[in-house]
Amino acid sequence: ACGVRAGDVVFTVSHSFIATANAVRACGAEPVLLDIEADGYNLDPKDLEQVLDTGCKARDGSLWYRDAARLTAFDESPLARSATPFGRVAAVLVVHQIGMPCDILRINSIAAAFGLPVIEDAACAVGSRIRVDGLWEPIGRPRSAAACFSFHPRKLITTGDGGMVTTADPALHERMRLLRQHGMAGIPGSGALADSYPVAGYNYRLTDIQAAIGELQLARLDEQVAQRRRLVETYRTILRGENRFSIPIEPEGSYWNWQSLPVRFDSAKIDQGVLLRHLERAAIAAKPGIMNAHQEPPYAGLWQLPNSEARKLDTVFVPLFHGMTDADVGRVDAALRSYGG
Repeated sequence: ACGVRAGDVVFTVSHSFIATANAVRACGAEPVLLDIEADGYNLDPKDLEQVLDTGCKARDGSLWYRDAARLTAFDESPLARSATPFGRVAAVLVVHQIGMPCDILRINSIAAAFGLPVIEDAACAVGSRIRVDGLWEPIGRPRSAAACFSFHPRKLITTGDGGMVTTADPALHERMRLLRQHGMAGIPGSGALADSYPVAGYNYRLTDIQAAIGELQLARLDEQVAQRRRLVETYRTILRGENRFSIPIEPEGSYWNWQSLPVRFDSAKIDQGVLLRHLERAAIAAKPGIMNAHQEPPYAGLWQLPNSEARKLDTVFVPLFHGMTDADVGRVDAALRSYGG
């Protein structure tokens, strides 16, 4: 809907669920994978600015990625089958990773200078906020072209699966409404659907039953976010003095929904796999750090992203869920403290 077409490239992060990169290929384009912040989980604006400044060139009113030809080394890349010229930079796709808002204001400013739309992968960020001009506003009140949410069972709001897109652009809104239902257009002013299909669309609708479930869950969102934030502070208090493990601190002007709870450690001193097995023996369900698309077969071979690779190995995710008690937090704390690997 945002104009990404066959042969284009989209700048995005590797440090995300692989669906982020796959969505670009679904448009017949190829992701250019960028690194995350040294101490964070989201796209580093400096990395984006550098690649736009030095890795691209202007031609025929568009911006073109200088190294597009090397992307054809991926057997699965649509660019390998594209007619030349290819490599037009079409968009920036950012992620609010695990509900932590990225620096969306700065990223939008950088992209706007090059005439690029920004699309927010806000799959995990329902209920998260940023402060703009002294006022808090939710992720999903787009500061960009559109923000995309997930209602998968792991998310704060779930409808079983499916998702939602928000936009403040009327033309983009109409385009997405058209695409989501087979390209079916209505009769202007009638409120009825007609047998008119001006574009090839998709079956991307959320069912009415799922929408009803989602509306009921939405009414509980503030309560659920508040509960998670309280539990995180309980974790932080109980873990105080255990210097081997740390919980990220919210930056000024950012309000996290704590979709997931990352615990950081020095990967040179603590082996992630040994730690996970230790927690498993203590009946604590934990997960390793976020995957990197560039370390998976469909995208492997071209990228070296040191911050993303480090973050995958220096993080584990510990339990955080609605209904969790302080006693449950104490169990996790005891298991972490008893680690001696």
